[in-house]
Amino acid sequence: MNGEWLYMPCASLNDMARREAEQRQTQLTKPPGALGRLESLAIQLAAMQGASRPTLDRVHIAVFAADHGVVAEGVSAFPQAVTTEMVRNFARGGAAINVLARQLGATLEVTNLGTVVDAGPLNDVLHHNLGPGTANFAKEPAMSAHQLMRAVHVGRQGAERAKTAGAQLFIGGEMGIGNTTSAAAIACALLDVRAELLAGPGTGLDAQGIDRKAAVIRAALALHDDHAGDPMEVLRRFGGFEIAALVGGYLACAKMGLPVLIDGFITTAAALAATRISPGCDEWFFYSHASAEPGHAHMLAALGARPLLDLGMRLGGGSGAAVAVPILRLACALHNEMATFAEAGVSGKTA
Repeated sequence: MNGEWLYMPCASLNDMARREAEQRQTQLTKPPGALGRLESLAIQLAAMQGASRPTLDRVHIAVFAADHGVVAEGVSAFPQAVTTEMVRNFARGGAAINVLARQLGATLEVTNLGTVVDAGPLNDVLHHNLGPGTANFAKEPAMSAHQLMRAVHVGRQGAERAKTAGAQLFIGGEMGIGNTTSAAAIACALLDVRAELLAGPGTGLDAQGIDRKAAVIRAALALHDDHAGDPMEVLRRFGGFEIAALVGGYLACAKMGLPVLIDGFITTAAALAATRISPGCDEWFFYSHASAEPGHAHMLAALGARPLLDLGMRLGGGSGAAVAVPILRLACALHNEMATFAEAGVSGKTA
């Protein structure tokens, strides 16, 4: 499966639309900068959409699910069966992201890339069985080169479906017991930082469990150390099928010019990998929230990212990003619907 597209240039932002949006902001009935980041968000969306008055009516949420072999090392508080059980919950419409998607009027697509427990046929779930989860990266690479490229391609296809359907914003979510361990290992390898900085409680580990998780990551980093300089190889050795799909989805969005709203800890690890594979792709990314997972702050700092919210969330699944969508929508509404000084007959700044 050809991966040359991963290294093609990303779409360019529209400078004319940006300038027109900046000019409009100076004319609205408010002191310059009074709406803070809401102003810059609207301007950024204008540049992304190539329209001086951006809108955000059509949001697409893609949730990718898969299991992780590293769970065999005792790094999760929950059994792997939960991944499949949550896929079924998504299909029934009972998960947090289902509720949030309904409230936002967003489309929601769930893709199962491979679980230990067979989910069986489910309505409204796409199935791409790449295997019963990844291999245990504490002992061997998490996936083969073929599995990696298939997972990346699944993410690309999800982004392409969103774009074809007219989506104005793409949110990637994930589900996979053990995936905070995978995400932390990816980030440690790409940032060359100690496992202790990025290993956190995940689904609810106690202090002893976090120490064990850090030890597993530390040993795995040593095992795969010769390959830390290649982001695709890092993704192959430490990643999950769902994380690789997120990378493919994010990169496809950047190539097509579709804005992305990044969720939390795991999706930020995918965004970090994407930026290392295709530098500059993060021009198309917004970062929704600061996760309560301790290592998230290190990744955000490395990316120079400013999240929109800090609500102490750590659920994943795209939930934090979905909660942040109204902020972007309100930024657009204020930008588009406020009167200018001339329209309102209000005197502008004199000095």
